[in-house]
Amino acid sequence: MLPVLTTSGIVSIVIAFLLGLLIGFLVKKIIQIGLILLAIVIILIAVGYITPQDVINFLHTLSAKLPSVISSTENLKSIIPYTSITFIIGFIIGIIKG
Repeated sequence: MLPVLTTSGIVSIVIAFLLGLLIGFLVKKIIQIGLILLAIVIILIAVGYITPQDVINFLHTLSAKLPSVISSTENLKSIIPYTSITFIIGFIIGIIKG
């Protein structure tokens, strides 16, 4: 026997799918921006504007601030329905098509 779908059930499925789609788009764009920044850093090192030690110092500074970023993402984890199959489907489509 098939489960009965209510309006609120359909709305929650659609919202989970849309959230997954948008977050998938966002993750793909963040990866693209990271690759562009990496290329810029490599070019700057090759030309001599910055040294590898400058990059290492920046990464050490960034890693010192990482615990506060992780704690703020823990709050988002409780909001996003990442265990929903419709969210996962939307996330995958967002990454592929984004």
